[in-house]
Amino acid sequence: MVYFQAIKALTFTLIGSVSCTLELQKLIPILKKTYGDSMRKVLHVGPDTCSVISQLLKEEDIEAWGVEPYELDDADATCKNLVRKSIVRVADIKFPLPYRAKSFSLVIVSDALDYLSPKYLNRTVPELARVSADGLVILSGFPGHQRAKVAELSKFGRPAKLRSSSWWIRFFIQTSLEENEAATKKFEQAAAKKSYKSTCQVFHLKPLH
Repeated sequence: MVYFQAIKALTFTLIGSVSCTLELQKLIPILKKTYGDSMRKVLHVGPDTCSVISQLLKEEDIEAWGVEPYELDDADATCKNLVRKSIVRVADIKFPLPYRAKSFSLVIVSDALDYLSPKYLNRTVPELARVSADGLVILSGFPGHQRAKVAELSKFGRPAKLRSSSWWIRFFIQTSLEENEAATKKFEQAAAKKSYKSTCQVFHLKPLH
């Protein structure tokens, strides 16, 4: 678990960096416009998921669950309460998720995949799609946007591996995942109406059939 504990620390100690989990909290209204009823039961996977789940639970008609990919050493009372109720689980996402197929209408993952090697991505991304009924949303950093302080790399482990959109598209094809073009178009239209430009890459994928 030490490797995944590093994710949280590293996410917030990057120079001039952007946390896609923080970005996601700004994108919730746009995602609601994009997915409508498909946001009725949401699973969020990524660092600081307690904050995301707390925000989603304030929305009407949204049931939200979370997976933290690292140990919660400094969780606040709200987060501990979510864990106690099993709304948030701590789980190593390199292994199968503890949910049945199509358990959630929408699965959203932010930041966590940038720390996985292709070997583990080949397992984890299809697994995220497996537990989704309507779609999978991936938020990933843009290459060149995040640079860790050299002195901190030994302390926090490997830095995020930020991949280009073309790399991700090839990866989706290789793992038999299809882009959800209708959702992508709706998302872009909703973002344009709010004059909002995401500082993270946002991919919309169809669930596994």
